[in-house]
Amino acid sequence: MSYKDLALQIFNITGGKDNIAGAKHCMTRLRLNLFSSSAVDKEALKKLDGVLGVNITDNELQVILGPGRVNGVYNEFTALLSATEKVGENPKPAIGDYKKLQAKIKEKNATPLKLLTRRIANIFLPLIPGFIACGLITGILNIVLKVSPDLSAEPVIQLLTVMGNAIFFGLNIFVGINAAKEFNGSPVMGGILATVISHPMLANISLFGGHLVPGRGGIIAVLLVAILGAFLDKRLKQIIPEMFTLFLVPLIVLVVGGFIAIFVLQPAGGIIADFIGNVATEAVSRGGAVTGFILGGLWLPIVMLGIHQTLTPIHAQLLSQYGVTILLPILAMAGAGQIGASLAVYFKTKNHFLKKTIVSALPIGVMGVGEPLIYGVTLPLGKPFICACVGGAFGGAVQAAFMVGSTAMGISGLPLAAVTDNIPIYIVGLITAYIAGFIVTWFVGFDDPPEEDE
Repeated sequence: MSYKDLALQIFNITGGKDNIAGAKHCMTRLRLNLFSSSAVDKEALKKLDGVLGVNITDNELQVILGPGRVNGVYNEFTALLSATEKVGENPKPAIGDYKKLQAKIKEKNATPLKLLTRRIANIFLPLIPGFIACGLITGILNIVLKVSPDLSAEPVIQLLTVMGNAIFFGLNIFVGINAAKEFNGSPVMGGILATVISHPMLANISLFGGHLVPGRGGIIAVLLVAILGAFLDKRLKQIIPEMFTLFLVPLIVLVVGGFIAIFVLQPAGGIIADFIGNVATEAVSRGGAVTGFILGGLWLPIVMLGIHQTLTPIHAQLLSQYGVTILLPILAMAGAGQIGASLAVYFKTKNHFLKKTIVSALPIGVMGVGEPLIYGVTLPLGKPFICACVGGAFGGAVQAAFMVGSTAMGISGLPLAAVTDNIPIYIVGLITAYIAGFIVTWFVGFDDPPEEDE
């Protein structure tokens, strides 16, 4: 089915303009705000060719399409929203009703934790393609240079090395721009303040008997500095006459924000960043397999609660500080547990529609996109979801025991192997999670849905 046809089918099943208040998307899901979720035929949506799963929370419908496809369908879907009028039994809601619904949805999602998660996602999600591209280049180069070390002197290899390091060279600036934008400040000033605390010439400046350290505090310091810049930007525009804002606001933000950044926020960020790095490495190195078992087992419930994005800046900080994040390989095992559990369901179930769902979702599950298996298979069945967590726990134990690190974030599953610093052990952990998830699900079992559910 083409993107246009799939978008039209989803549009009609969900009620068209009469029922859709708004649409957006993330990396894998089309997210629709609805006036009434009870009017949507979830089973009809699930059966559409190209739909990998469906989930409804409050008045938000999440149609799981997978990476790449979701972008194409979203573009066609928004075109339908703006150009097509679907005739339904009920009259189109008045604009006042629309505003009330939007206010209700916003109020429900305005808890401090959800706001924090959303802001973190808005800052770091745009950077993930860069982490993936640079991480894959770095991972491939590591394999090539282990086989033929002499190739390191080749100009092409050196150029690829530069490309692989590019995300880290500009990471602070990217984060500064995105963070300032998210906190309603000037993106350019956020990037400039991030550059100030990262500038190599800081190493030539001696204060209080010691030299300043470029980039101290890493991502944490950049976030603090960008937030400060956004705060100053907003406050200054309120008190400075409009005719002077173009000149005075950015000047004051840079000078005042720059000095506060160097003398207060960068040292504070350094303390926080060192604490995060030490806690993460100590927890894994001292706890070993036990720590990995706990983290790998708890990750799926954390994802279900929607607070998994809060770990994104921690991954970014570890990458900036050590060049690898030792947490990602552990957490990626949760998805591998889903694979094993779903395979056990496939071989035990007599429900043909469930088998078809598993077959269609397994390939992208192996590639690290686990939502279709979660929402389409293990979570609705109950026990297999818990068994998948157990599988993830065993895989996480293997990764932690050998301190496997990843040079990128944003990918999971089998593709993550290419960017780890110990590919054989990562694959052993992956297979362990597959097997554990399968065995536990096979023996624990589940209530097989009747064929008529198809």
